[in-house]
Amino acid sequence: MIITCYFPPEIGAASNRIFHLAHGLKTDYDVTVVTPLPNYPTGKIFPEFRGKFKIKTQENSIKVVRLWLYASKSKNKFLRLFAMLSYSISLVWFFLWNKIPDKVIVQSPPLLVAYTSMFFLRSKKRKLILNVSDLWPSAGYELGALKKGFSYKTLQKLERFNYKSADLILGQSNEILAHIGKIASKPQLFLYRNYPDIKRLSIAPTTTDDTLKIVYAGLLGVAQGILKLCKELNYHNVELHIYGSGAEEDDIKLFIEKHNDLPIYFYGRVDRALLHEELRRYDIVIIPLLNRIYGSVPSKIFEYAKLGMPMLYFGGGEGEDIINDCKLGWVSKAGDYAQLNFTIESIDKEVLTSETRTKIQEYAYRYFDFEKQLRALKTQL
Repeated sequence: MIITCYFPPEIGAASNRIFHLAHGLKTDYDVTVVTPLPNYPTGKIFPEFRGKFKIKTQENSIKVVRLWLYASKSKNKFLRLFAMLSYSISLVWFFLWNKIPDKVIVQSPPLLVAYTSMFFLRSKKRKLILNVSDLWPSAGYELGALKKGFSYKTLQKLERFNYKSADLILGQSNEILAHIGKIASKPQLFLYRNYPDIKRLSIAPTTTDDTLKIVYAGLLGVAQGILKLCKELNYHNVELHIYGSGAEEDDIKLFIEKHNDLPIYFYGRVDRALLHEELRRYDIVIIPLLNRIYGSVPSKIFEYAKLGMPMLYFGGGEGEDIINDCKLGWVSKAGDYAQLNFTIESIDKEVLTSETRTKIQEYAYRYFDFEKQLRALKTQL
């Protein structure tokens, strides 16, 4: 059983990660995914799922159980807390009336949902695996979403409880595993990168004009800072193309409308398969983070590498090291827009060739191997 807050048809790294994990495990296990009614990132239950308390489906040999929650994307922290609490209550109800397998993978964050699962499912007969994709509450503090105080200390207690209750912890970065190792000694630790399992596409021809076409695709949330990127970018011989949806979407549209002289193009949310085709039309993809977040390694790095796309990484930390060590593109210091613009100006379009893209793709399929990593994970389970 996999317990998560995000699963398709929702978009984003967390949804994609759990989707690939579930499909990878189904060849050896009967897999059930327990998740809320789809609502992310709009903060509203998707139309086709409204009016339901629980929905059970069979999707590609995976049982998917979708439970009710109070959906919200409000900036009010109490409404966000109530949304997580509502899903936790649905989970407790589900645990009481359903047989739970002897192996359970719990996604964290959100901490409250992970805590609910770890607390109610503790058993000597059951193996609890915690899949940690971000270090909360410290990541929330670094983003400015949380302040240190009583609520922060409470979240730290939940974090410690979750780590100490797990038998095995999967971390998406070495920084995450190092942090957990300082808190809990009991669980086994396993580096599980967010490698995508995607079909290999041919290398697309590169653009021929002098303008550097930069593309961003993904969530338009606080962490990514795309609105600020729109404001700070130097558009001399540069275009910015944006795909996605999220909390900043309306503000980005308004900015583009008010500054229609700038070469910024917004396309909204598109299907992932179509997005892969679209991305290859551009010269370079940008992966920004508003602030450097300890432990964070965006899964976009591995996905774009498999598409053969050169990257501009603007987030610091372990992700920056991967870009540099694997020669996947350029890096710029997180939050330093002057340096970002300088880095962009230094990019010579003559090096953005089909040969460059081929080298990136070949490296990715050799070293970011989803199946190899999955086989190693199965030996731990």
